[in-house]
Amino acid sequence: MTLTSAFALYTTMIVLALLPGPGVVVVVARALDSGFRQGLATAMGILSGDFIFIALAIFGLAALAEVMGSFFVIIKYAGAAYLIYLGYQLITSDNNDSATPELKPANYSTNYLVGLATSVSNPKVTLFYLSFFPAFLDLENISMTDIGLLFFIATFSVGLVMAGYAYVAAKTKSSFAASPKTKYLKFGSGALLIGGGVFVALRS
Repeated sequence: MTLTSAFALYTTMIVLALLPGPGVVVVVARALDSGFRQGLATAMGILSGDFIFIALAIFGLAALAEVMGSFFVIIKYAGAAYLIYLGYQLITSDNNDSATPELKPANYSTNYLVGLATSVSNPKVTLFYLSFFPAFLDLENISMTDIGLLFFIATFSVGLVMAGYAYVAAKTKSSFAASPKTKYLKFGSGALLIGGGVFVALRS
């Protein structure tokens, strides 16, 4: 994995982690309901789910790459189209507030499992890893350094973003309300997603 590919993957994973979704809603809900540590436990569960998908993508797709050949070209373009679609959807969507579900207090292990289940059951997460890794890595020649770098990138993108949501939610004890500046943030994030999709599509 080149430095450019690693940085592009890291940036895209941060943007995707920042987008409101099942993982964000669950982490915020647990932090609002039971405090930062419980929200952090949920965030670690979500990160663990990403680790599972990384392992499956590396070892499963690496084996398939030997027999599937150009099939991964289709996956690459499907992933690029999906990113561009997400970016367009984010830019054109309304600023509607999302209600945070009320959850009863639970222990660390329960919150961890809630996060893990949320990540594993999210089809967007599955599509992300199946689409991106063939575009950023040579699956037939993955080194231990590449594997370690992938886990490092996931930890300091998905992990940090989810932990940040938990921290802010615990401190504010309120939902993230829309503001006049929200549309500019959404536009910037959408543009980054579209750029990431173009990067994947054009990468040979």
